[in-house]
Amino acid sequence: MTVDARAAARRPLHLAVGGALVVATALIPSAESVAADQTSEVTIPYTCQFPSGAEKADVTIKAVLPVSAGAGEVIRPADVSVEVSLERSALLRFTALEATTLSAVAELTVRNSVGEHAADASWQQLEAPVVDLPAEDEEQVDSQGEGDGQGAGGVVLTATGDVPTVAFGSPGRATITPAGLGLTLASFTQDGTPTSPPELAVTCEPADDEERPLARITVRDSTGPTAPSPSDPAPGEGASEPPAKPARPAPGLDPDAHRKIDDLTEARLEALDDEDPGSCPIEIPPEWVMTTAETYAAGYANAVKLDGAAALGPAFMKVVLNKRYINDSCASTVDVTSEVEFEYQGKRQLPPTKATFLSYGFMPTTATMVLEQVGPPAVVQTHTVTNTPTYPEESTVTAQLSMRLYDVKVNGVPLDVGPDCRTERPFEQVLKGYGQSYPPAGYLVAYGGNLTGYAHIPPFQGCGVGEDLDPLFTSAISSVGKKADNYTKMTQAPLCVATNPEGPDCPPKVPKPER
Repeated sequence: MTVDARAAARRPLHLAVGGALVVATALIPSAESVAADQTSEVTIPYTCQFPSGAEKADVTIKAVLPVSAGAGEVIRPADVSVEVSLERSALLRFTALEATTLSAVAELTVRNSVGEHAADASWQQLEAPVVDLPAEDEEQVDSQGEGDGQGAGGVVLTATGDVPTVAFGSPGRATITPAGLGLTLASFTQDGTPTSPPELAVTCEPADDEERPLARITVRDSTGPTAPSPSDPAPGEGASEPPAKPARPAPGLDPDAHRKIDDLTEARLEALDDEDPGSCPIEIPPEWVMTTAETYAAGYANAVKLDGAAALGPAFMKVVLNKRYINDSCASTVDVTSEVEFEYQGKRQLPPTKATFLSYGFMPTTATMVLEQVGPPAVVQTHTVTNTPTYPEESTVTAQLSMRLYDVKVNGVPLDVGPDCRTERPFEQVLKGYGQSYPPAGYLVAYGGNLTGYAHIPPFQGCGVGEDLDPLFTSAISSVGKKADNYTKMTQAPLCVATNPEGPDCPPKVPKPER
């Protein structure tokens, strides 16, 4: 992807970098906050640029935010709303188009700052439902009141939606302050059809230089007592005693990693060549973000030829998160590579499973099957897009496996297949999962969910004692040619992360598999 470096540098830096931080911390289930939440609200006068000229607008921003948080702890603003009051003069363009209703999509820039560090985030895709435009008769307008989204001669548009999280990397007094506002206004005629033109993009800036924070949050040192805020009394002046023991460390990234990633990204943007900037991927040093976790997965694998499904698991998995972490702030993507090792009784395998099938469509065959992990650890590739409010995510798990069969019975009669009846070579099992972070849905590495895919089962070898049974199992189980026709569906439980051993997902739970 090729971009203009200067445009990329003007872009709110934390929109992409914040996405990277979100992805990294999303891999680590957060500890429950010990602080109470507060409903924060601020009203700011804005000046909005309409085609007819500058118009005044009062904007009220609301969100539920914690009073305090640990350094590095992920903060998720809730119940966010942006209420925009437009005066009647700003609506003349729409009434001239014979519009009777108006809706909006808002994008609010907020500045997150603590100490000397500050970065902008974008609260995008906040949607305001349709409201009626004021009638031409002023007296009729005034008699309608404000209950239907109208002010006295104007309208009030209330945009809501989910917004990105934020994490402050160092202790102190943090602020979240609204800045620039963008509105996409859509107008409709009385019969509900869009006007021509159907939309108008409007940019708004605060009308003065006064700083009006939405919220002030005390950020505690995650390795020590709560950091005092500027308004806290000094020792000996009524200050409360510090906690008897340090606050529990916040899980996830090293608190200093946030600043390091920001600095790396900013330095990369500044180094881009204006003539041929290219993309701006940055590989984050693994020691900043890597951690370990454990979980279980369970599911079913269809054997197409045998007209049945074999239960798999529950498989215990040891996970190394963030072995490789690449943030591309120009492309607004984050690519994370993690590794998985299966373990059962000290061996790299899934637990044995017994299944009964109708071999060749009529003969009941029972066998114990073991999937053994071979070669390098399984790889989990996660690709996240960070310039949309939902943060869509695709995860691909690739494992090299070998299938071994024993304790085989055909129509109830034991069949001696020997100790090493297995596929002649390893095969690749690829599973995919799709999800989003805001709100959490589908498959996410941290929270688990369903992964599905297909596998090509190779021919068998080493089967039979005194007779060659390889052709029997090859024809009964193996895929036709190279076609991957054996469907697998696995359900992964949430991760128990080493950095949060007291979290709700520790010790790791066994999931209920879905067919």
